[in-house]
Amino acid sequence: MRIPARHANLAIAAVMSFLMALLMSGTIAAVNRGIDAGYPDAWLRSFAIVWPVALPLVLLLAPRVRALVARMAALP
Repeated sequence: MRIPARHANLAIAAVMSFLMALLMSGTIAAVNRGIDAGYPDAWLRSFAIVWPVALPLVLLLAPRVRALVARMAALP
């Protein structure tokens, strides 16, 4: 499935925030409660809270981060 190029930034933000929220919520759930029988439920519950927060934050902050990195790096 291909998406139009004009939606690339949204797709990148969605995939990046999904992966980061998934990995971070899993890590924090494991640290806080350990890996036991209830771990998958705790992980998914945490992820369900975190991803809806992560996606808008990535969409909001990405342009600012891009501009900051452009000032820091030798980019044209």
